[in-house]
Amino acid sequence: MNQFPIVLSAPSGGGKTTVTKLLMQRRADLGYSVSCTTRPPRPGEVDGVDYLFVTEKQFIEHRERGDFAEWAVVHGKFYGTLKSAIATVLEGGKHVMMDIDVQGAAQFAAIWPGAVLIFMLPPSVEVLLGRLQERNTEDGSTLLTRLKSAHAELQVVSRYHYVLVNDDLETAVARVSSIIDAEEVKRERIRALDSQLSGLIATLDLEIKRHS
Repeated sequence: MNQFPIVLSAPSGGGKTTVTKLLMQRRADLGYSVSCTTRPPRPGEVDGVDYLFVTEKQFIEHRERGDFAEWAVVHGKFYGTLKSAIATVLEGGKHVMMDIDVQGAAQFAAIWPGAVLIFMLPPSVEVLLGRLQERNTEDGSTLLTRLKSAHAELQVVSRYHYVLVNDDLETAVARVSSIIDAEEVKRERIRALDSQLSGLIATLDLEIKRHS
């Protein structure tokens, strides 16, 4: 099978991390690329599992070496995905599952054009505002910053291959899983398809001539 990255984006609090974790639990063909960030861990987050928590100096050193497949500044903190982390998962025979923002998704798609980009929309503006307000708990974060970020993110949804409304968690997980299944059998992803078809056609040619 031809492994590929799956990028899941959504406005802050949109459920992309939860959907990603559930897919990872339910599908053995998925591997997760742990991103780097300079923000402090939230309660319950584990270094090396949820994120690689690094200093700003360490992050800048990675960036200057060209180690990142994508990086972005989100709410004043740096986030980035290491190229080496992506390669490790793909070489291990699994698709790479990532939940990253729209800035990172655009950079990543330029490096990995075969990546599948999925955007999750909130079911209503009321739900979006409620989620943004709930997430306004981190030091230095403001509701205004999150509102502006969501506004900018919604304007680039057209860059994504798939868009779904996250009005029910189980439904959202099932839809993303279906997208992965469909992408696996896309004609352009099937390795050596042309040679397989040529062989089948040549065999049929011989059979047709033999029975003519």
